[in-house]
Amino acid sequence: MNVQGKNVLVLGVARSGVAAARLLHKLGAHVLVNDQKELAAIEQDVAELQALGIEVIAGGHPEGIVHTGLDFVVKNPGIPYSAPPVKLAMELGISVLTEVEIAYRLAQAPIIGITGSNGKTTTTTLVGEMLTEANLNPVVAGNIGLALSEVVEEVSKEQWLVAELSSFQLMGTAEFRPKIGALLNIYPAHLDYHGSLDEYRDAKFRLFAKQEASDVAVLNWDQEAVRAVQSFAKSKLFPFSLKEVLDEGVYVKDGIIQARMHGKELSLLPVSEVALKGEHNLENLLAATAVALTAGADVAAIVKVARTFNGVEHRLEHVVTQNEVAFYNDSKSTNSTAATMAINTFADHRVVLIAGGLDRGVDFLELVPVFAKKVKYVAAIGEAADKLLNVAAQAGIEGTKLATLEEAVQVAAGVAQPGDVVLLSPACASWDMFASFEERGSMFKKAVHTL
Repeated sequence: MNVQGKNVLVLGVARSGVAAARLLHKLGAHVLVNDQKELAAIEQDVAELQALGIEVIAGGHPEGIVHTGLDFVVKNPGIPYSAPPVKLAMELGISVLTEVEIAYRLAQAPIIGITGSNGKTTTTTLVGEMLTEANLNPVVAGNIGLALSEVVEEVSKEQWLVAELSSFQLMGTAEFRPKIGALLNIYPAHLDYHGSLDEYRDAKFRLFAKQEASDVAVLNWDQEAVRAVQSFAKSKLFPFSLKEVLDEGVYVKDGIIQARMHGKELSLLPVSEVALKGEHNLENLLAATAVALTAGADVAAIVKVARTFNGVEHRLEHVVTQNEVAFYNDSKSTNSTAATMAINTFADHRVVLIAGGLDRGVDFLELVPVFAKKVKYVAAIGEAADKLLNVAAQAGIEGTKLATLEEAVQVAAGVAQPGDVVLLSPACASWDMFASFEERGSMFKKAVHTL
């Protein structure tokens, strides 16, 4: 991709926007950055860009900022396609891309793309650990840690670039073609952005749209919605399953994680020896194993990571056990399915749940059965607090609406008895009260440690 002399508008000053603007400017593009936030709110990022000579317009989208002289627009993934400057660009026939697409076009390294409604971060981290243990020297980026544009120039063609990818990022791709693409699952999520489950699914499916026969699609064979990829994908399928013994792929047989590749069956390790707990994490491990095997990792490296990897921050992270009450941070749980999986992990404990956050218009009624079976109390916060307390009432359990996360921690700790688990698993995005799920999780941990 030659961007020398191209006129580019970057919409949105955030991590990916700053990274894309910086990279495009370095490669000779004429870059203009625009954000609707006031200058004071983005001052630190703006200062960095302006120091490089990049023009930044803040405080709105002035008339004329989108025009026919633009070669393309790079859109922050979170900006909806209905936003006026994005809509106008598309009406004018100007390509609207996300930073992921830009990074792909400039990458030398083969890319592993991992997406799904739940489990992306855990699976991506597992893949990175497995490839590192196998001395394949991967670089992990994307929707986790660094933006792809921050690392793409540093990764050689002999390395793997392992990318966690959201539906927002994938929706803005055009030519993006991962050497290995993995789709973990599809559950209703981000419907306020996508408008429908079909549009959300189609965004995920873009991961495989440009793959060729020499590429690999790692699919969750237990989900019919995911298996549908085989109807259009040209790539070789290498699925994973908790329920079926596969002719090709990774699966569980008689309590042993096994794989079949090129007609040869490989026995990896007993499920009982996996460090990560919970069926959903076992599913993540199978997916990571499938990716790592197809990327060339040896069995010994995969098994070592499976036996030692204990998880990532903010995803079922054990914070502390006090007075025989265990506190867990699952701030990355941003939908009902993720919260259900987290709650069900604690099969032998009653759960005092802290939940709530951004109200995206869902009713959470699918949580009634798991609340009734596993949850003893709900400390609800944020915009969706009343809806979650309604679920608690229908499940026959008590709950309270709290103004802050700190208050919720105090109430939950007071309700919990020896043997219980206090679990932050919000089932909601964080943006009503926090800048990110990381900030929410960090504040939870701080509140727990100050009890």
